[in-house]
Amino acid sequence: MSKTMNTSNHLSYLLAKWYPNRDKLDWVLATIYDTKGPCYRKAGAMMLFSSQGDQLGMLSGGCLESDIGTNARKVMQTGQSLLLCYDGSDEDDLSFHLGIGCGGTVYIMLQQINAQNNYLSLTQVYNALKDRISGYYYQPIVNEKRVEQKSSNTKVNSNKVVMQAHFEADNIKDLAKTASIVNRPQSKSSDDFNPYNKWLVSPIVPEPHMLVIGGGIDARPLVNMAQQLGWQVSLWDPRPANARKEFFSEVNHIINGEAEVLTAFALEKGVNAAVLMSHNVVLDAEALHALSSVKLQYLAL
Repeated sequence: MSKTMNTSNHLSYLLAKWYPNRDKLDWVLATIYDTKGPCYRKAGAMMLFSSQGDQLGMLSGGCLESDIGTNARKVMQTGQSLLLCYDGSDEDDLSFHLGIGCGGTVYIMLQQINAQNNYLSLTQVYNALKDRISGYYYQPIVNEKRVEQKSSNTKVNSNKVVMQAHFEADNIKDLAKTASIVNRPQSKSSDDFNPYNKWLVSPIVPEPHMLVIGGGIDARPLVNMAQQLGWQVSLWDPRPANARKEFFSEVNHIINGEAEVLTAFALEKGVNAAVLMSHNVVLDAEALHALSSVKLQYLAL
């Protein structure tokens, strides 16, 4: 695996890069568990660091990642979790000198990921997202006195803590939009072994899946932008000259067949949005008819 830095923030994309290499390298999960004031990302945002220098995702506008990575290496070396605080409003704080422009305060938790702590249940999260299943991810916050001093970092005995992070699938479509800190995990299964009062509960939702009808030249930048956002993208165009693999090499699915196949495909793959751009009235109409029984969240022409 070559050294990479990827700015796609969707957890599905991060975990897809991590999963094949989870036992080949040392890994650390960085999670924002609290913020005060304006911040680039909010509680529940995650990022992955490897012992080879890979950085997957972002927690700031690029100001803090280098310092977070330095602390992530400490976690790899010691095996102990670490709590960090960056106060962008304090001129004496490290984050102020790093140039963080938001002016807010960010609290970050670093945890080692390995087989001994069940990979922090991230394998379950990965499989759930791959199957397009939503749910909640629970992480214990181990010390409420954590980071009172500016730019401080606090070591945490992780032997009993990090193994308790867990994921629970939830069939409710309208999950909470943002992560929140709760006094006790809402899960009965974890309540028996949780000695801590505060938990970060983060909603886990599959990335959007967009279906593009039409594989012409103008579809290429649309597909590229969606993929850069970490979305899934599928493409349908029955015309032989269009939707060719050499022009859409990174698309998740190129659908073959007549328009009738789009109904079953969209229902099976959990398509959220569709864009009709074949520039052919008949093809657009056939696709629109096929998608009329699918509960899309967004449809564009």
